[in-house]
Amino acid sequence: MYVKVPLERVGVIIGANGSTKNIIEKIGVNLNIDSKIGSIQINSPDSLKEMIAGEVIKAIGRGFSPEKALLLLEDEMLMLDIIDLSKILTTKKDMIRVKGRIIGKGGKTRELMEELTGAKISVYAKTVGIIGTPDRIQIVRRCIEMLIKGAPHAFVYSYLERQKRERRPMGILD
Repeated sequence: MYVKVPLERVGVIIGANGSTKNIIEKIGVNLNIDSKIGSIQINSPDSLKEMIAGEVIKAIGRGFSPEKALLLLEDEMLMLDIIDLSKILTTKKDMIRVKGRIIGKGGKTRELMEELTGAKISVYAKTVGIIGTPDRIQIVRRCIEMLIKGAPHAFVYSYLERQKRERRPMGILD
C-alpha cells in the first residue's frame, strides 16, 4: 500500500529520531518513506494493519499532530474523514473565506466543534480532516456544510449544543 503526503509533512510522520514512525511500525507494519516525493510504502502481512497505518499517515499528512493521528491506533471505532474543499469551492477567494469560517476568529469555531463533538479537526491546504466516531464525524460534516452555505455561526453553535445534549458521552475523545 502506498500513501502520498505533502513533502512538508514527511518529517512529522518520521518524528524526532524516528519516534512517530516507530510507534506506527509497532502495530506490525514496515514503513518505507521516500522523503523526496512524499511517498510512503506500507508493508504488512496483515492488510487491516496496513489500512490502519495508512489512515494514521493520511491524518498526519492532512495536518493532524502525531498525537491526534495516533488516536486511530487506540480505538477501532475512530475513523478519519477528509473533506476536499476544492471539489466544492471554485475560487481561491471562496476557499480562503470558507476555511476562515470553519476555523473561526481565533480558532473559536474549530475549537467549539471539537469541544462539543469530541472529534478532532484539522484545516490544512484545501482539506478539512476529521477524526472521530462515525456519528460525530456526521455532526462535524453537517456544521461544515452549514458554514459553506453561509449559515450564521450562532446557528451552527446552537446546532452543536443541541447535538451535545442529545447524545451520551462515549469513546476516548470525550
